[in-house]
Order: sequence, then C-alpha cells, then structure tokens
Amino acid sequence: MTQSLAPAATQAPALVFSEDQAEAYDRVAAELFAAGIDLANASLSPMSEAKASVLAVVGKAGSGKTMLLASLYKALAAAGVDLVSGDYEPKKRKDRRTLAILAPTNKAASVLRMRGVPATTIHRILYTPVYDPQYEKIAEWLTGQGNRPVIEGLTELALDRAHAFYQTVASVPGALAAAGLRGSDFIKGWKRREEPLDIGFVDESSMLDERALTDLREIFPTLVLFGDPAQLAPVGLSGEMVFDRLGEGRKLTLSRIHRQEQDNPILDLAHALADPDLGFDDFERMVQSAARKDDRVVWAERVDADLMARSPVLVWRNATRIRLITAFRAAHGAPDDELLAGEPLVCDGIELPLKHRKKRIDLEARGLIKGAQVIYLGHGSRPGFAKIHVVGAEDPQVSAASIIKIERPDEDEPFIPSAATMGAAFLHGAAVTIHKAQGSQWETVQVFAPDLYAAAMAGRSEAGVPLWKRLAYVAITRAENRLMWVVRNRLARPVEGLSVADLKPLSVPLTLQSQEPS
Repeated sequence: MTQSLAPAATQAPALVFSEDQAEAYDRVAAELFAAGIDLANASLSPMSEAKASVLAVVGKAGSGKTMLLASLYKALAAAGVDLVSGDYEPKKRKDRRTLAILAPTNKAASVLRMRGVPATTIHRILYTPVYDPQYEKIAEWLTGQGNRPVIEGLTELALDRAHAFYQTVASVPGALAAAGLRGSDFIKGWKRREEPLDIGFVDESSMLDERALTDLREIFPTLVLFGDPAQLAPVGLSGEMVFDRLGEGRKLTLSRIHRQEQDNPILDLAHALADPDLGFDDFERMVQSAARKDDRVVWAERVDADLMARSPVLVWRNATRIRLITAFRAAHGAPDDELLAGEPLVCDGIELPLKHRKKRIDLEARGLIKGAQVIYLGHGSRPGFAKIHVVGAEDPQVSAASIIKIERPDEDEPFIPSAATMGAAFLHGAAVTIHKAQGSQWETVQVFAPDLYAAAMAGRSEAGVPLWKRLAYVAITRAENRLMWVVRNRLARPVEGLSVADLKPLSVPLTLQSQEPS
C-alpha cells in the first residue's frame, strides 16, 4: 500500500453537501491523512505512532451529522479500512487499518444501522468476547481467515447453515446460532481490550462523560465525535458536553439544516426553541398551529396507551413517570403482582458486587447496559431469570438473571415480580424521563407537555438555556416521523392488548447461564 506525500484535494462525495458539511468532510479527511489514510486517493499506509487526536463535529438535529458520518464511513471502506464491529475480530495484521463506529446504547447504534451505518455499542468495543478454541475455528473460516473446520458434534449441514447465514448477515454469533449453538457454547467470557485500535467514530457523543471519553482515547489514537450541543448534558458536567472542553479549532459546527429536512414540521419546532424570546405559551401555540397544517404533529388531549408498549411517554418528573406507568398497567389489565408478556422495561444497571466483574461484563456485552430498552417475554429458564428482548441488539432475545422493580405512586417500596439474588435490574419502561431518552428514536413520540410547563414555571436553566427548552428539544427530536404533544393528564384506553408477535429473534435465544452465582 502506498502513502501519498501530500494531501490531494478531497474528492467530493456523490451526495451534495452544504458548505459547512463539505468543510467538515475536508477537515476530517485531513485529520485522517495525517494518520496515514488518504481518502482522496483511496490509499493506506501502516499505522504509526502519530500524535493522538480528537475532533468533534457538532450540529443540531437535521444538520447532516449522520449523512456526513455515513459518507466518511463509505470513503474509508473504499480505501480498504477494515470495520471492527465488536462481533468477532480476525487475527491482527501488521498493515491492517481499522474503523469502529460507536454509539453509547444499543438503541442509538440500531438507529445508525437502520440508516446503513454498521454501528455497535461502545461497550462491545471496550470488551471483547473470548471464544472457545474449537468454535473459533468456525469464526476464522466464516471470516475468510481459515479453512472449513471439522468440529466434533457439529454436522456438515449445521456448518452449511452457519455459512449461509453469514453470507446474508455478517454476524459470527448469529451464524453460530444458526448452526444450533447458544452463546454459552462458544463464548466463554469477556475481557477488557488491551491493545489499541485505530480510527473511532462516536455518534451521540453528547451522552459521553469524562470517564467514557478517557476510555475511548486510550483505545483510539484518532477519534471523531459527532454530537448535538442542544441536548441535555450528562449529570456532573454542569451543562457542558465533553466536546466543549476540546482545544481551539477541534470542534466543527454544522449550522445549516440540510435541504431534505427543511419541510419537516418536527424539526421546525425543535429549531424554533433557539429563539431566546420564545416563551412556553408561544411555543405551544406554534405546536397547535403545526398540528392544524401537518398530520406529523398531533395536538393530543390524551396519552395513547397502545403506543406506550413500544414508544414510552417522555416526561420530566419521576412522579409523573410512575403515575403514567401505573395507569398504563391498569388500562391493560395487568395484575398487581405479575408482569404481562409485552410490557416494556428499562435497564437500571447491574446489581453485582465487584468480585463478579466477569458476570457484569457478560450482561453488559449482551446489551444490558444502563438505559437499555427491553420487552418482557416471560419467565426465564431458571428461578429468578426473565426472558427479555433487548431492543436494538443484534441478538436481542436472552434469558437473564433479573431484578424487576415496578414503582407505585405514594409507595416507598416497589413490587418485584422477578427477583434473582443479583443480576440486571429493570424499571418499567412505558414512560421514561427525557434525560434517559437521549440517544433513542421512535417512529412516533409522545411528549407529556404538562411536565414541560412545570419546568418552565420552575424557572431553571442549564448552561444559560431555560431547562424547559432543552427538555423540549431533546423530547421532540426523538420522533422520527410523528410527534404527539399531549396536553392533558389523561390516558386513552388501549385498543389492542399487549403482544410480543412483533418481536422476531434474529437467531436462537441466548441464555446468560452464568449470571446467578452458585
């Protein structure tokens, strides 16, 4: 592979960029050139001990961050850079250049994957699977690094199934599952990545805290952050994002809204919030006006209980969240002491002592990280286990040791329908706070406006911006195609019952058998 001596003029991608997008593309391309990757000439040089760099590309919703990220990914692939997916990595080659595209949560990563960008979670890059040696031979064969293996107990037909699956979906765990193997058969554990990688693109970087950024900088000599400066900052950063602390000239801003998004009434509302003179009542009149003109905005008198099963109501206050969840369960006829299949949950973290670090890694690597959205499927394979569907995960259906807590209004103690000694902890997910909704998107989003009014009346600010405006911006931009602005504290009765028929496993379910200590 050849190395260019000087950067050539960057070839414009096929997509039509705005001026600020083109400038950002060229700036990132120059950063990659300094690291030995020439996008203009599609050529690579071996990775060197070059100075580490962090660059940020920031812009509000609709400014083209994802379009830019996708274009850079395609140019890197065309230059011969290998993608690191967090799935299975072949043996390291000296001349290999790599790219990992990351997001903080499974849901955020799945949003990118639906747009053709092969993203994975930050956690799946920080921690890598340890394969059983005999099944690693299958992985090497599937990825073109070895010959077709002979595995005791595995038929030729099973290997054919694995190969056929991999040709359709380039997922080693999925292919092994297609051969009839479960995760506990071929993955023996997880380990912290020891060796650095190469290029890292991080979407939704407004969700990162300093510790996460430090972890990423230890692994990626060249790091490009993509984020929205109008979102809510992580707790503890006093309204700042990690990219706000980068040095002079290290933050590129996309200010223009991309042409194809300009007729989107949802984005129009989101960007109207930047007007410092706009008050809450004025904004609600804008929402009502938009609803009269376009069916993508709905002025709703009641919360839709059917939608809550897959798209939570977004609220500010915890008390509101608990009341809405209680009303949702009552409307669906859920018993007081048991969950129904199809009820939504949100992972609230992992309850394991430090001595069970490997088990914590296993749970998190399967997608059960704080904030992950899951759907309850039923009782698990062992007492204290629950079968769940992890929304956005590539292998979504698992049976895991679970501690499920359902909070009730005016009660200090939640009821617990599933209680392992330790494992993944869950809260109900029919309503979530706007803070926890960051990084996620849904086809239709319901925003509980009375809570935003309460935030406006409280007069609180974050980084000089009224809190209600930041909350409204984040909530509104979670909607992909339809926004429901709910103005009354009422719940419409569901038309359909809860169901799991829409949740199709991508492979056979995985069983996290190691989670309950003996």
